[in-house]
Amino acid sequence: MDLKALQYFTQVVDAGGFAKASHVACLTQPALSKAIRMLEEELDMVLLERGKRGTQIKLTAAGEVVYQHAQQLLSGRQALLHELDALRNLSGGSLKLGLAPLGSAELFAPVIAKFRQLYPKIDMQLLVRGGIEQTLALQKNEIELATGIIAFDGEFDGLRIRNDPMVVVVPKTHELASFKELQLTDLHALAQVMFEPEYALYELILDACNKAGFVPAEITRVSHADFGIALVAAGTGIMVLPQIIAERYRVDAVVNVPLASQDLRWELSLFWRKQQSLSFAAKAMIELVKQQLEQASAE
Repeated sequence: MDLKALQYFTQVVDAGGFAKASHVACLTQPALSKAIRMLEEELDMVLLERGKRGTQIKLTAAGEVVYQHAQQLLSGRQALLHELDALRNLSGGSLKLGLAPLGSAELFAPVIAKFRQLYPKIDMQLLVRGGIEQTLALQKNEIELATGIIAFDGEFDGLRIRNDPMVVVVPKTHELASFKELQLTDLHALAQVMFEPEYALYELILDACNKAGFVPAEITRVSHADFGIALVAAGTGIMVLPQIIAERYRVDAVVNVPLASQDLRWELSLFWRKQQSLSFAAKAMIELVKQQLEQASAE
């Protein structure tokens, strides 16, 4: 059923006849009359009782039903267009962004603040999750965008935000504290403080140790970098961290020794599912991140 025909029908009813309605609809009376006739033929019901020359009209019982539903349909169409326009112009809608617990404060807080400033009417939900949870949340459509360590493949695409070297956080009193740089093999006999397995960094470091020919002998697992560094300072073990994170939470009792490894690096990305149709809000966030990356590269 054509919504335009329903619109003509309601205009005729509201105007009380075809003559006045033709001015409202910007249509000649014969064309307007033909549109209503075609609607009646489609429904196989008489909707209007016409007076002389069709100037006076009265709704039939069927016409009353069609009129009521036509108003609802046309109102719904208007609401639909209004909401789509709000989404298109970013004056409405929502954005669910999954944030990695590690590095998001340092790298994404400024761009999130900028997004809120530009699009205050977007309902933004920030969900802090580990790397494995991020991927699952994307696959379940619980979030649109995620941050974390991931290899882009047939399912995921995104932007590389940061590619940082790793450092080994050691107590100042430790014999390795005086080294200018360390190899992974230097850590083979040492106890390590590592993140919980749901963090992508855990698997990244564990795989690198396996490739270097050893498995960490003793692991203490944590969920926060600052607590991990505090454990290092207390003598629990050493901790491999991205340089930017180690510097942020550095304390006087530890030293950050560069790790000589081109394979083991911290690559943080903003990513999304390729087959998912992104909202205007998500696209706007991606553009802001691109702008931030361009500004950073120009400095």
